[in-house]
Amino acid sequence: MPTSLRPHVASPLDTASDLTLASRAADGDVRAFEVIVRRYGPLMRVYASRVLGSNDEMDDVVQETFITAWKQLSTLDDGAAVKSWLMRIVSRKSIDRLRARRERADIDLNEPIAPEHQSPHRLAEAESQTEALSRALADLPEDQRRCWTLRELAGSSYVGIAEELDLPVSTVRGLLARARKTLLREMEAWR
Repeated sequence: MPTSLRPHVASPLDTASDLTLASRAADGDVRAFEVIVRRYGPLMRVYASRVLGSNDEMDDVVQETFITAWKQLSTLDDGAAVKSWLMRIVSRKSIDRLRARRERADIDLNEPIAPEHQSPHRLAEAESQTEALSRALADLPEDQRRCWTLRELAGSSYVGIAEELDLPVSTVRGLLARARKTLLREMEAWR
């Protein structure tokens, strides 16, 4: 029976740390990689959907991301950072998909006009905005970036972030406040 059709049976791997799962998956443990897919697939689908502006291609992008991750898992320096590593890959794959979409666009004047949200200037604007946000996030100090990503993309609570990053909740609040202030300043042109 294919993996996707097999009912999920609880396993000790379900509660394993990202570091353990990444290490085992890098050694070829398919079940450990399946846990990573179940753990982060939904977040990656939401992110890809937001970047692409639709759900049409998000599953393809997420699947391509996991294929790339499986092939390159041995290059991951810090298995505990598997989540942020996967998010960087899905971000690049989503942006690549936007670029490919733009390159495929047939310039035929007889074709009907695309809806406003799919017009070339909107897609280019969305891509530019995504790239600007990616650059702004990349420029944040690591702790601020990790806190912001966990809160804004993963929807984690302050307590959850504090536990995951092994920081006091008050520190998480401060890091998030500084990250938001910096991102607001950097993204002011996009408001």
